[in-house]
Amino acid sequence: MKAIVVRKAGGPEVLNYEDVPTPQVKPGWSLVQIKGFGVNHSEIFTRQGLSPSVKFPRILGIECVGVVIDSTSDELKVGQKVISIMGEMGRDFDGSYAEDVLLPNEQIYPVQTDLKWSDLAAVPETFYTAFGSLKHLQIKADDSILIRSGASGVGVSTLRLLKAKYPTMKITGSVRSLKKKDVLLDAGYDSVIEDKNGHLQTDKKFNKILELVGPATLKDTFNHVLPYGIVCNTGELGGQWYMDGFEPISDIHEGALLTSLSSGEVNSQKLNEMLDYIKHYHVEVSPTKIYRLDQVKDAHEYLESGHNLGKVVIVNLIVMRLDMFMSDLFFVFLIINRMFVFRYLTKYRNQTAPSSNV
Repeated sequence: MKAIVVRKAGGPEVLNYEDVPTPQVKPGWSLVQIKGFGVNHSEIFTRQGLSPSVKFPRILGIECVGVVIDSTSDELKVGQKVISIMGEMGRDFDGSYAEDVLLPNEQIYPVQTDLKWSDLAAVPETFYTAFGSLKHLQIKADDSILIRSGASGVGVSTLRLLKAKYPTMKITGSVRSLKKKDVLLDAGYDSVIEDKNGHLQTDKKFNKILELVGPATLKDTFNHVLPYGIVCNTGELGGQWYMDGFEPISDIHEGALLTSLSSGEVNSQKLNEMLDYIKHYHVEVSPTKIYRLDQVKDAHEYLESGHNLGKVVIVNLIVMRLDMFMSDLFFVFLIINRMFVFRYLTKYRNQTAPSSNV
């Protein structure tokens, strides 16, 4: 099979597209054919050598969508549509930057959805992280919301989930460069705040804050939460994994609460609950960019450029061609349908038009 193998830490150039043996099923594990996966900042950190527990060579990738092709579990059927996220995929064992992936049975979650593969690939890590974080934030319709790192994949996913259910809710996004301000406003944010050197350039405070930069800015975030508000620290986009010099008594102000979303808080029921929410509220889940497996290097470069807004995904080449075929087929159907309607109306007019007497 084809896969992206990282043999040493470094830049995007260490992402090698090559042939590797297809994994063999072993007790407690199942083989999944990958239809698509999202590209995440944590994978960039790992590629750079910033994940101490990861040993190279390694196939990266912490999430995927696909179908079961071989299993040792009676609960996982061949051909079943599944999602896999969290756990140690792409860290302790080879991950989703491949055509197939061998996964622990307990990390494979059957799902029911009509989303096309490229859209479903944008959902697992970003939308599930956003969905779980919003539940921990105990969102109410009249809340004022700040999403710290508003242009990130999880940030945009959170925005879409909220606006789909609460169209009039006021949501602010932070961004390191105000060059992205108009882009964020076009995406649906009501206002944009500059995040300069880890400090928000505003005195405004909010009921609920989703902290995606992480420990690097968490202390500053508590300066912007209202009394008895909630901060959910979910991301680590600041590249800092731990807090230094954090004093809860003095740094958490006026009864504010701190929560987080753990990587272990996932199962099929919760994933299908999220997918039902997406369907019920017609949430837009389309990715910002779609690449092929042999273009993972380009996807990493794009994500690192800082120009991205939303989710970047990789799809299997066959899936990409099928999506294009279905899109073309639908277009042809529309043309044929319009031709049929036009001919019918023309015939109807000719039959009902009054005859002229000479």
